Order: sequence, then C-alpha cells, then structure tokens
Amino acid sequence: MTIEREQVAQRMSRIVKHNGIIYLCGQVPKDASKGITEQTASMLEKVDELLLEAGSSREHILSAMIFVKTMKDFAAMNAVWDAWVPEGHAPARTCVEGAMAREEVLVEIAVTAAVREA
Repeated sequence: MTIEREQVAQRMSRIVKHNGIIYLCGQVPKDASKGITEQTASMLEKVDELLLEAGSSREHILSAMIFVKTMKDFAAMNAVWDAWVPEGHAPARTCVEGAMAREEVLVEIAVTAAVREA
C-alpha cells in the first residue's frame, strides 16, 4: 500500500494519492477580497493547477464538497461551477453552508479525483 503526499506541511498535505485516487485539501480563493463570482473562479483555478500537478484533470473529478459562507451566494457560485465542469463529467457533489476559517473567504472546496490514465 503506497500513499504519496505532495506539498506536505505540518498540518496537511495539499495532494494525497492512494490506489489511483487523488485527494486535494480544501482550496480557498486566491484573493478573498473579491466577490463570490471571482472567489469561486480563482478557487477552481487552484483546483485545476493541483489536479494537473497530481496527474489528473477536472474531467476525472469523482466528488466535490463545496462550502459557502452563505446560501445567498449559492446561485452565483453555481453559475461559475456550471461553466467550469465539462459537460458529461459532473462529479458527485455536496454543497453546504458553513463558517469559514477566515472571515473574508466566501467559498471553499475539497475534491477527490481519479488519476488520469496514461
């Protein structure tokens, strides 16, 4: 049983791989001073970057758990999400309202994906 950890810090690894599955730690926006649309887009850019580094892509996402600070932002977040997810590749998804670690963060996502076959 091999477990690979990448970008390891004391508290967490940004990428963990095991048995062809990739687990990304929670991703928050690059710039939390923006609104929900911009925060969602920049958060998903970070997911794209980590998936590429891990040997995967958004077409291989198995599940996503999304946290929004307020459900008032649900529709705006979904507009960005819907444009980002490739047609026919929607993962299993959960979206809940929750308190964020930093006051200015409006959205966070945790992703599980399959390794892209060579």
